[in-house]
Amino acid sequence: MPRTYWVAGTAVVLAALFAVGATVAAANGSGGADGPARTPGTYSPDAGFARDMSVHHQQAVEMSFVVRDRTRDEAVRSLAYDIANTQANQRGMMLGWLDLWGLPKVVADEPPMAWMAAPEGAGAGEGHGGHGGSAGGGGGGHPAAKPGALMPGMATKEELSRLAAADGRDAEVLYLQLMTDHHKGGVAMAEGCARQCRTPVERDLARGMVEAQQSELRLMADMLRERGAAPRS
Repeated sequence: MPRTYWVAGTAVVLAALFAVGATVAAANGSGGADGPARTPGTYSPDAGFARDMSVHHQQAVEMSFVVRDRTRDEAVRSLAYDIANTQANQRGMMLGWLDLWGLPKVVADEPPMAWMAAPEGAGAGEGHGGHGGSAGGGGGGHPAAKPGALMPGMATKEELSRLAAADGRDAEVLYLQLMTDHHKGGVAMAEGCARQCRTPVERDLARGMVEAQQSELRLMADMLRERGAAPRS
């Protein structure tokens, strides 16, 4: 396996080990260097990020399993496995935090990414105390979602259908393009949590997501070039 893909796989293993440690720290109520963490409120950035990124991650896992069965290219299959494994682990950790905090995994009256409009420093307690903002409005410091997508970077149903129907190089290119968009949206969300979340282990996880996904963005750009293609945006 080329060194580039070996390095990416090693990063996934380290991310998984960090995920285990972070979950244990949260379960023990550790606040790290910032002191004991307060339990986040329902509409806090901490809870909002955990809910929204869990949904965001789930689609990445689904797309990765789809492309695994649509190509025999080992580089793409290895990347897809790494993404699916890492994001499934992180998703389980974030849903576990919501359980530990006694908070719902779905809030019907909260638009996706509304937590990003919360004022700075509102990570604990009830955050902004409401549920304004939207994923598609582009306000509150977060990017807008494209029509038909739940959150920025997420694929539409039509795009997912195209991926499921593609084969070989076409499937590889479409997956890499969709996942590039997906990672860009995920990085924006993780950067928001790194700024606004008050739970230390969650902030650390968000920062780790930014670093890992930016690395994968560079890798996917190289893989697209190798296939005579480019990111869509």
